Amino acid sequence: MLHVLVFGAVFFPGLFLLTRRVLASIFKQWNNADLVLVSERCVSTVHALLATSSGFIVVTTCKNVMTDRHWLATAFVWFAMPYMAYDIYAMYLSHWYRFQVKGHEEYKEHSFRTVNMFLRRECLLVLHHIVLLTILLPVTLFFRNELGDFFIGCLFTAELSTPFVSLGKILIQLGLQDSILHKVNGVIVLFTFFLCRILLFPYMYWVYGQHYGIPVYRVPFHLPLSCTLGNICVLAPQVYWFVMLCRKGIRLYQRERKMRETTSN
Repeated sequence: MLHVLVFGAVFFPGLFLLTRRVLASIFKQWNNADLVLVSERCVSTVHALLATSSGFIVVTTCKNVMTDRHWLATAFVWFAMPYMAYDIYAMYLSHWYRFQVKGHEEYKEHSFRTVNMFLRRECLLVLHHIVLLTILLPVTLFFRNELGDFFIGCLFTAELSTPFVSLGKILIQLGLQDSILHKVNGVIVLFTFFLCRILLFPYMYWVYGQHYGIPVYRVPFHLPLSCTLGNICVLAPQVYWFVMLCRKGIRLYQRERKMRETTSN
């Protein structure tokens, strides 16, 4: 699978550079911060679509949730590992250009200070990427004894909400934050995020319980402690981000309501 790893290491940064160049030729008024932000989001969307598609194939193919195998459950992990490292750098680059454009003195060049400020600002997201890269992805490759491809496929489908999150940021960049499309997309973001990043975990526990003929509340005690702790570590930031998305949606709704009341008066 080394060739798949190398392909991923070339594909994602290459797609980022290509997208940035194409956008620069189309949107000549955009600065570096705009170009990097949208390019990063486009690459994230491509990764999410590939992950979701792979997950759907694996889930629908594996009838026995514990023993059935599908080559994508392993191959896509190898392919996606470089993406996690690339995405941390892309997020830093987006952060750096954003503050440079705003005129912050310390962002005239890259330094330990700018890296430290990025890590403090995006601590949870960076930590999430690092945990996936250094713990969860290696576990899925080497320590599961070739069992549970079905559940690996389920985890791939968690990326379903990412294209809609990215679309929301791109629409804002295009000045369409007040459009109907942006509002509809916001509803889809909440629905897909809750479905595939929150409800996904109870669903996997239920499927596991069905396989072994045990009630879902007993599943955490049937699994190894390390597995349950790993699930908690992955689920906890998802719940936090979902709450943040809900708060943002409420603020936007309240702002629009105030604008309508002001207009009507």
